[in-house]
Amino acid sequence: MSEKTVKVLQLIDHDFEDLELWYPVLRLREAGVEVHIAGEKKQETYIGKYGVPAVSDCSFLEENAEDYDALLVPGGWAPDKLRRYPAILKLVQEFNVSEKPIGQICHAGWVLISAKILTGRKVTSTPGIRDDMENAGAIWLDEPAVIDGHIVSSRRPPDLPQYMLAFLKVLLGKK
Repeated sequence: MSEKTVKVLQLIDHDFEDLELWYPVLRLREAGVEVHIAGEKKQETYIGKYGVPAVSDCSFLEENAEDYDALLVPGGWAPDKLRRYPAILKLVQEFNVSEKPIGQICHAGWVLISAKILTGRKVTSTPGIRDDMENAGAIWLDEPAVIDGHIVSSRRPPDLPQYMLAFLKVLLGKK
């Protein structure tokens, strides 16, 4: 067994979907994974759609994909804000080129669309952005969790257990 600490970068902005941020963070930490929450500003308090706060550990403007083993993008309305940052799109593209796991749930697909990494990829999302995903070249599936190589996607909060099992399988190589 490796002594190396597995590190995941969890993106955040205001109006994140509370469960879609916290459930993965807590589940990963429970599995011994080091998770850094990255917002535009370090030590900033971000508020979820339902009022649950989260404080960023670091700024995504200062982070590098090479320092992490995987990336998580939460859903909610935060993805529409996150995809407007060139630094976020660059990070997503770097994780993709390195074939490091990228997890996306619900509306998080917008970030991957703007990073232009979905052509020919099998994914899922909230049905509300199905057309967006397909117009970006993705093959959309109505399933709780979809694994296509290093990209793990999910539809919405009720699918979080399947999503995290799939993400952990890709991240930690569990069968």
